[in-house]
Amino acid sequence: MPLFNSPEPSFDAVVIGAGALGLCAAAELNRRGRRVAVIDPGGVNASAVAAGMIAPAMECAIDDLSPEAAGVLRRARALWPAFAQATGVRLYGDRAEWRGGNVAELAARMAALGFEHHFDAASARLTTREDAKVDPPQALAALAQGLTVIEARALRLAQDGPGWRVETTAGALHAEHVILATGADPALDGLPPEARAAVACITPIRGHIGLVKENLVDHVVRGPGAYVAPMGEGSVIGATMEPGERSVTPDAARCEAMLAAAWLVLGQTPRPLIIDWRAGVRGTTPDGLPMAGQVAPGLHVALGPRRNGWLLGPLVGAVVADETEGRPVAEPTLHPLRFL
Repeated sequence: MPLFNSPEPSFDAVVIGAGALGLCAAAELNRRGRRVAVIDPGGVNASAVAAGMIAPAMECAIDDLSPEAAGVLRRARALWPAFAQATGVRLYGDRAEWRGGNVAELAARMAALGFEHHFDAASARLTTREDAKVDPPQALAALAQGLTVIEARALRLAQDGPGWRVETTAGALHAEHVILATGADPALDGLPPEARAAVACITPIRGHIGLVKENLVDHVVRGPGAYVAPMGEGSVIGATMEPGERSVTPDAARCEAMLAAAWLVLGQTPRPLIIDWRAGVRGTTPDGLPMAGQVAPGLHVALGPRRNGWLLGPLVGAVVADETEGRPVAEPTLHPLRFL
């Protein structure tokens, strides 16, 4: 049965996708007084298969990012306290640690980029207080508050006067603006060439995490091959990065290797744990930064944050919301035209 009654409903904006980027964009638009609907296709959400890291310092050091890219992540982090307070997302933690491996090199990178840190060469530990985290289940639920969330799959788009008609498995709806936050999914039918080209830039990356009921750490601990972080009343072990993989069925061998690395990072003797292993598929762009902005009149993208979807969510949401209002964009470096 169709979800909608006739006539077809109309919104200021429709966001296709209910992950971190989609819900952050929808929440920001909602904060600005726009009538927003989110189309949630269900299934495995990559933003839920995550630790919820808000970690510019560690991510910049680990990936050896340029000062320009580090600036984007730093500006994204600066938006989080006000955004969390406005949306009810729980932002917590002010300490993240790296143990072992190339710790001296990571400390040098962190210093070069100007991140606060403490490096203890004797214990091979690097600590920063610039990173934080959210718990994805709580964050997703908080961001969805006050939004019209439609559990359906988007099928196709069609231009409809100055706006767009979105056909879904639950019926059709209209919007002045449509935001594609579809992760690594294929292009929808009806997309104009510019939008199809933007979607074609996305490469899938599979990631595994393990949810543990036991509280193993009180702050984020990273090291070669794994991290362990608080998650609710328990912990999360992560995470793999597997470019080109789309299967969401956990791979036992990869999970075992990551667990072994986690015990080494913690410096503990392995012991039995009950672990809920999960796999999700993220999207990345050629330069590792997301695409956020308009690709056709009234049609915007919020795609490709790699493994930093939670960190970048409020920034991407602000960029998209600014463009729907015709405002100057705060972060033009994320515009999809850089690839087209």
